[in-house]
Amino acid sequence: MAGALDGLVVLDLTTHLSGPFCGMQLADMGADVIKIESPQGDAMRGAPPFVEGESAPFMLWNRNKRGVKLDLKNADDLAVFWELVDGADVVLENFRPGVMKRLGLGWEALHARNSRLVLGSISGFGQTGPYAARGGFDLMIQAMSGLMSVTGPKDGPPYRIPLAISDVGAGLYLTIGILAALQARQKTGEGQWVETSLLEATVSLGVYEAANYFANGKRPEKLGQAHRGSSPYQVFQTKDGWLTIGGAQQNFFRKLCALVGKPELADDPRFKANADRVKNNEAIVALLQAEIVKRTTDDWMTALEAEGIPAGPVLHHDEVFADPQILARGMVAEVEHARAGRQKTLGVPLKLSATPGGVRRAAPTLGQHDAEIRKKKL
Repeated sequence: MAGALDGLVVLDLTTHLSGPFCGMQLADMGADVIKIESPQGDAMRGAPPFVEGESAPFMLWNRNKRGVKLDLKNADDLAVFWELVDGADVVLENFRPGVMKRLGLGWEALHARNSRLVLGSISGFGQTGPYAARGGFDLMIQAMSGLMSVTGPKDGPPYRIPLAISDVGAGLYLTIGILAALQARQKTGEGQWVETSLLEATVSLGVYEAANYFANGKRPEKLGQAHRGSSPYQVFQTKDGWLTIGGAQQNFFRKLCALVGKPELADDPRFKANADRVKNNEAIVALLQAEIVKRTTDDWMTALEAEGIPAGPVLHHDEVFADPQILARGMVAEVEHARAGRQKTLGVPLKLSATPGGVRRAAPTLGQHDAEIRKKKL
């Protein structure tokens, strides 16, 4: 069955994570994404761990793509690239601002060659502004977006979250922008330049923090495990592990108080409404925690589910990828790689009823499809 983006041709010049992640989204939905690498290859090919000499991270977010080596500073290879542009719908790049133009591949040149082309660009800080020329990785963007200032224990140093949220967020935003530009092209017949940055993407994800700051002009502070606008809504220690409970809604809170054997807490003036509990979060959490630690995670999950209170255990990744819900939703897929052999990979999280996405092919080895792409062009 054809994917929703079947017939769409994407030239992916990106490296590392943010751009390739965008390319993967388009490829998963059926687009023909051609990963164009320098003769040295994407730097992510050197990222551990390795399977038969192939980078596991690179293989995951470059699946479903064909691969070709092109030296864009070489006249013959540049000519091949331009021929590819003639038949392409989208070009993706995440060079520092100005690099594409210096290569003769800026927006004006691409648009003049193929007016229907959509150019998608990701950079650390955006194409304009005082920081435009700076390089930016996920680490410093987490710092400069305010994310680190609200992450971690209340009295601890700034924390980087292990998830590459800035890279992935920018990749997702660019995917949305490209799809919007392709829809606009249906009306105008013209492509356009879509650009975003790791900084803007990460700042835009901090919706609670922005709302709080805009409302009262105060710096959002670290809250540890607590939530800025809901209580109780955090991690609790059980007899044998850790459990998350979302008991902020009044009906959930009243049921939770009864479950822990403290029904009177629901009528305590300190905890009567969610806003009261947010103000007195440490007190209510301490009272609940004293009871929750007495029973196992499974015991609590059974009791909480019976009352319809949202809850979930804290799982390690071996448990995640064996979880029946994850397996039922197809979030573990398998694919055959040219060198690494049969490999597990993440499934596609979007479920389309008529044009579903899927994992059709493994990531390319360096230059794996050189012959067919150079011969056929598009």
